[in-house]
Amino acid sequence: VHLDQEHLVSKLCQLIHHLLNRFQVMVDEQNLNFLLSYCISALKQCSSWTHVEILQALAALVYNNGPKCQKYLPDLLGQAGLLVQFSDAAQPDVELRRAAVRSMANLCLSVPGQPYLDESYRSVCFQTFLTVLQSSKTSDVDDITFCMLLQNALKGIQSLLNGGKMKLMQTDQIGSLLAVLKKCMFHGLPGLSIEMPTALYPAPLPQYDKRSPVKQEQSEPATFKQTGVRKQKKGELAEEGREELGDAGNESVLGAGMVKLHLGDVQNSPCSDPRTGTSDVVYVPAGKDPLSSHYASWKRISSSESEYSDAEGGIQSKMRSYQANVRQGALACFLSAIKSIEKRVLYGYWSAFVPDAPGIGSPQSVSLMTIALKDPSPKTRACALQVLSAILEGSKQFLSVAEDANDHKRAFIPFSVTIASSIRELHRCLLLALVAESSSQTLTQIVKCLANLVSNAPYSRLKPGLLTRVWNQIKPYISHKDVNVRVSSLTLLGAIVSVQAPLPEVQLLLQQPSSSGLNNSGSATPHRFNSCEQWRKALPSEGEPPDNPAGCVSSEPCWLLRLCVSIIVLPREDSCSDSDANFPAFSSVYEPCPLRLESLQVLALLVKGYFSMAQSYFLELGEVACRCMEEMDPSIQLHGAKLLEELGTGVLQQYKPDSAVAPDQRVPVSVVVTFWTMMLNGPLPGTLQNSPHATLQTSACDALSSILPEAFSNLQNEQQMLCVTLLLGLNHSENPLVKAAAARALGVYILFSCLRQDVMFVADTANAILNSLHDKSPNVRAKAAWSLGNLTDTLIINMETMGQSFQEEFSDLLLLKMLRSATEASKDRDKVKSNAVRALGNVLHFLQPCHIANPRFREAIEESLQALISTVQSEATMKVRWNACYALGNVFKNPALPLGEAPWTTQAYSALSSVVKSCKNFKVRIKSAMALSIPSKRECYGSTEQFCQIWSALVVALQRSEDTEDFLEFKYSASLRTQICQALLHLLSLAKSTDLPVLRETIAENGDAIGSHVLQYLKAGVEENEAGVHTDLCERERALKGAIKHLRGVEEQQEGKARVRVALYLEGLERNTSDQ
Repeated sequence: VHLDQEHLVSKLCQLIHHLLNRFQVMVDEQNLNFLLSYCISALKQCSSWTHVEILQALAALVYNNGPKCQKYLPDLLGQAGLLVQFSDAAQPDVELRRAAVRSMANLCLSVPGQPYLDESYRSVCFQTFLTVLQSSKTSDVDDITFCMLLQNALKGIQSLLNGGKMKLMQTDQIGSLLAVLKKCMFHGLPGLSIEMPTALYPAPLPQYDKRSPVKQEQSEPATFKQTGVRKQKKGELAEEGREELGDAGNESVLGAGMVKLHLGDVQNSPCSDPRTGTSDVVYVPAGKDPLSSHYASWKRISSSESEYSDAEGGIQSKMRSYQANVRQGALACFLSAIKSIEKRVLYGYWSAFVPDAPGIGSPQSVSLMTIALKDPSPKTRACALQVLSAILEGSKQFLSVAEDANDHKRAFIPFSVTIASSIRELHRCLLLALVAESSSQTLTQIVKCLANLVSNAPYSRLKPGLLTRVWNQIKPYISHKDVNVRVSSLTLLGAIVSVQAPLPEVQLLLQQPSSSGLNNSGSATPHRFNSCEQWRKALPSEGEPPDNPAGCVSSEPCWLLRLCVSIIVLPREDSCSDSDANFPAFSSVYEPCPLRLESLQVLALLVKGYFSMAQSYFLELGEVACRCMEEMDPSIQLHGAKLLEELGTGVLQQYKPDSAVAPDQRVPVSVVVTFWTMMLNGPLPGTLQNSPHATLQTSACDALSSILPEAFSNLQNEQQMLCVTLLLGLNHSENPLVKAAAARALGVYILFSCLRQDVMFVADTANAILNSLHDKSPNVRAKAAWSLGNLTDTLIINMETMGQSFQEEFSDLLLLKMLRSATEASKDRDKVKSNAVRALGNVLHFLQPCHIANPRFREAIEESLQALISTVQSEATMKVRWNACYALGNVFKNPALPLGEAPWTTQAYSALSSVVKSCKNFKVRIKSAMALSIPSKRECYGSTEQFCQIWSALVVALQRSEDTEDFLEFKYSASLRTQICQALLHLLSLAKSTDLPVLRETIAENGDAIGSHVLQYLKAGVEENEAGVHTDLCERERALKGAIKHLRGVEEQQEGKARVRVALYLEGLERNTSDQ
C-alpha cells in the first residue's frame, strides 16, 4: 500500500490494530521492523486525518516490544519526536493526543530480561504523562475520551515506575506526581469535586484540597448513581444496598453533615449477617435521626422514574465505568509510586492521603478512606484499601511517636497527638467501611488493611478501647460465607494478639466469655461457638482439673483459643462457605486448608504473647500440635511443629532464672514431662525423619530444642537417647537448613546438666559440631560456632564442678581439634567469629599444664592467642570485639599459662590497653577493663614498664569515660567508670616498690580527677556492672582497704620518705567516703 493512497493506509492500520489486539497475532522481529518503519513514514507523509489510525497500529506494534524498537526511539521520542509532538498539551485533536499517549505508554512497558528505555527517554515520557494528568478537561472534549487519555497516561507512569525501577527522589517530582494522583483518584466520584494544587509538599497537617461547591444532592446523585441499574453486572447487583448503607454512614467523612455515624453507633447497630453476603435493607443506627433512612431511600429511584431515557442511561453507565477505571488506574499507579518512594519521605505526605479527625465545624479532608467509604465501584474501593495497606506496611517507626494516653492541655497540638488522632480516625473509618461493605473481595481488603494498622499502631501509648472495638466487630466475620474473608479475619485477630504483647486490653478481651461482643450480631454468631466444650471433649484432658458446669462463665476457655482449635480439629460444617470448592477434596472433611493454617498461626501467636492464658490448656494444645503433625499435608504439619515450639518456648521462659512468674504459677514439671512424652511417643520422631520436607524437619528440630531441661532429665532413658540420636543424625543432613537447626539444638542440649557430665555425649556432640563448623553454608557455620561456644562453656562448668576427673577423661586429640577449628573459625565472617573467639577463650582457660607442655599443642596455642589479639584490635563488629576481650579475660584465668613471661602477654596487654582508651563502643571498653583486672598475681603483669603502661592506660580511660560521639553510649559510661575503678584498685593492691614512682607521678598530676571518680565509685551503692557481677558497698570498701594495707607495707619498706605517698592518698579518699 503506497503512502499516497491514504484511505488504504488508514484501512491497513485498522487491520494491523485489529489483528494484533483482537486476535493476538505475534509479529516477528523482521516484520516488526518493516511495519514500524512504515508507520513512522506514514505519520510523516500522510494527512492528519489518518494519524489516529496509524498511531493505533503503532501502539499495537510496540506493545511488549519496547526493547526491539530501540533504533526507532529517536524518531518517536527524540526532541522533535512524533509522539512528543502529537502528545503535546497544545495538540487540539484530543483523539490524536490520546493515541500518541497510548503509544508512548506501550513503549514504556518493560519486558523481563530485556534492557529498558534510556534515562533521557524515560524523563521525556514521565514529563509528558505528568502534563497530561495535570491538564483540565475543556468543554469541547468528550468525557469518555478524556477518561481514556488519563488512563493511558496513568498506565504509562505505572510502567515507568515498575519496569524502570524508577526511584522518585526529588521533592518537586514526588509532589507533582502525588498531586495528580490524588486528583485522579477522585475523578468522577459522585458528589465530590476537588481542586488540587500542581504539587503537594511534605507537611504534618492536611493540605489545600479545595472542594468545588456541591449543590444540595437531590436529583443529580439520584439519577447519576442509579440510572442504568438494569444493565449492572451480576456482581454489582448488591451495590444498591451497599451504597445506601455506605452513604448513610459516610456523609460525615465528606463533611456534608447529613448523618454522623460514630463508632459507638456502629457497635450498637444491628448489622446484617455477614454470611448472607449482601444486604437489601438499610439499617438505621439506634437513636439516630430518621433523616438518615430518608436520605438512603431517595436514592432508590428506579430508571423508569429517572429523567433520563434508557439510551442516555446507557451512556451515563458507560461514563461511570470509564471514570471508575481512571480512579483505579490512579490508585494502581499510587501503589507503584509507594514502592518507588523511600518510606521516610512518603510519610511526609501522610496527612494528604490518610484521614484525620475533622476540626470542630470544619469538613474532613478527603483521603483514601473517602474512596473506601464513598466510591460506588467495589473494585475501586478495594484498590484504595490496597494503597492504604501499602502505606501502613512498615509504618511502625513513624507511628511510634503517636501518644494520646494523657490529655494534653497546651496552646498547640503536638505532632504526637496529631498522629494519634489520625490512628483513631483510621480505626473509625475502617470499622465504618466494614459494616457498610457487601463485596467479599473488598471486605477482605478492609480486614487486611485493619490487620496492617493493628500491627503498626503503638497501642501502649494510646487510650485503650481501639482494639476492643476492632475485636468485637470482627467476630461475626469469622463465619462469613467467603473463605478469604474468614482467613483475613483470623489474620486480624492474630495481629491483635501479637502487637506489643502482652497488652492489658487484649488480656481482658481474651478473658471475656465467648458470647461477649456477639449479642448484637444476630444470626452472625458462629454456630460452632455454641458448642462450648465440644473441642475439649474431643481431646484428652489429662492433668487438667475437671471443667465447671457449662453455664458458669469461668468454665469457658478463651474464646479465640477455642475458636482456633475447633477450626483445626473439628470436621467442617456444611452450612459454611460455598466458595470452598476452590480447595482440594481433602477439605471435604475439615475446614479449608488456608483457614486451618491461619488458625494454627493465630494459636502460635496467642501462645507466644499470652502464654499465661494458654497454659491452662497446655496438654490439649499439645494434642492439637500432635494431630497436625500426623496429617498428610506438609503445611499443616509445619504449623503444628511451630505451635509445638511456641509451647515449649513458653515453658522455658517461665523457668528462666529472671522470670517474674511465681513458681506455683508455672506449668508443673510433671505436666511438661507428660507433654513431651506424648510428643516423643507420637509423630515428632517421624516428622524429624521426614527428609523430603526440609522446612518441616527444621521446624521439628527447633521444637525439640525447646524442651525444658528439668523435664528432659525426668524423661525415660530411651526417650532421652531418642532425642540425642535424632539430633546427632540430623547433623549429617545434606540440607543446610536442617543441619543448622540440628547444630543449634545440640548447642542447647549440651547445657543440660544431665547430659553435660556425660563425657561420651560431650565428645560426640563436639565431633558433630566441628563437622558443621567446616560446612560451606555460612548459616550452618554460624549456628555451629554458637553451639561450640556453649560446649566450651560446659567444659569450664565441668572443670569447676567435677574437677580433675572430667579433664582427664576428655580426649586430648579432640581438645586440640577444637582449638584449631575455633582458631580457623575466628577468621570467618562476623556471625561465626563472635562465637569462635568465645570458644577460644574457654578452651585456653580449660587447658591443663600437661597440654601446655605438649609440643603438639604449643603451635596451636600460639596461633589461637594471636587470633584473639588481632580480633581485639580489628575493625570487626562490636559484638566480635566484645567477645574477644571477654575471651582474653578468660585466658588470664588459667594459672597454667605463662602469663607475664611469654611474648604474647605484652601484645595482649597492649591490645586491651589501646581498646580501653579509644574504642568507640563503651561495652568493648568495659570488657577490656574487666580483662585487665583479672590476673591475680603481680608477676602475671610482667615488667614494671608493662604494669605502668596498663595503669596509665586505665587512668586515661577513666578521664575519657564521658568522651563519645554517639549519644547512645552515654548510658554505659557509669558502668565503664565502675569497671575501671575496680581495675585501678586491683592494680594498686598488687603494686611492687618499683611500680610506685609512676603511680605517684600519676597521682600528683591527676589525683583530683581520679579521686572524684573513685569516691563516686565507692558511694555508688549496689549495682550490676556490664559483666553481670554484683559489687556492693562492703566489697568496694574492702578492696580499698586491701590496697591501702598493701601499699602501706610496700612504702614502709622503702628507705627515705617519698613526697607523695600512694597509701596516704587512698586513706584520704577513705576518710572522705566515711565523712559523707
